[in-house]
Amino acid sequence: MHVNLSDLLWVFFIISFLQPVLARALQQAARLRVFQQLERSRGSRVIALIHREETMSLLGFPIVRYIDIQDSEEVLRAIRLTPPDLPIDVILHTPGGLVLAAEQIASALGDHHGRVTVFVPHYAMSGGTLIALAADEIVMDPHAVLGPVDPQLGQHPAVSVLAAVARKPIERVDDETLILADVAQKALQQVRRAVAVLTARRLPADRAQALADALTSGQWTHDYPIAVAEARELGFTVSTEMPRVIYDLMQLYPQSGRRRPSVEYVPLPYRAPATPLPGKREPR
Repeated sequence: MHVNLSDLLWVFFIISFLQPVLARALQQAARLRVFQQLERSRGSRVIALIHREETMSLLGFPIVRYIDIQDSEEVLRAIRLTPPDLPIDVILHTPGGLVLAAEQIASALGDHHGRVTVFVPHYAMSGGTLIALAADEIVMDPHAVLGPVDPQLGQHPAVSVLAAVARKPIERVDDETLILADVAQKALQQVRRAVAVLTARRLPADRAQALADALTSGQWTHDYPIAVAEARELGFTVSTEMPRVIYDLMQLYPQSGRRRPSVEYVPLPYRAPATPLPGKREPR
């Protein structure tokens, strides 16, 4: 039988095109199965807000995802589809993002009548922390972190802009910097108020204001990691009883791209000391 080389090339291109499409479809189906498993076990609506670095399909440039307006639209739609008394579980993995979108999500979760639980398997920084503040309980991995929510103006923290202006005589500050400082002051007040309103639903007013001041005052850098113990000291309601299924779900959101992985290990749980290599004797 004669095989045409051009036919083989067409078959190769078709398979190459369909393989990632089929892989994504299978991965999505696996995610839905885990969602349904978690919803059945907890009697809740599960919403995942997970941001990974993504790669453009043609050029291969990495794109870091953040909380944006599309995210807030989708989360609000999911909340509207949920009966008022049904608990909501949010799986949160994000570096933060747009303050407006994060505030919308946090406000909608805070207004939900059913219990709201936020699961943080790795990190929920900045706007992610703002969303977590709306929860009745935050479940964190023992080594997961939250972060400050002080507003950023471009590349600069709003608090740092104000501090820089305060160090100079007013006549030595140009108009553009003064305008930036005015915007920084307003942004700081708005975020501090949002945090205070969210946390006042479960904390006394004075503790809610203290938490808002701590998270927005600029006492830390914006990427400062707030671990479990410090989160509890600040007033967060935190548990470390992370269900195994949450970790299973996170594995179904792999980092995109085809780069060599920088971390590798045998993907099996070890419940006993590793078996010694042949020829090596165990110490007595």
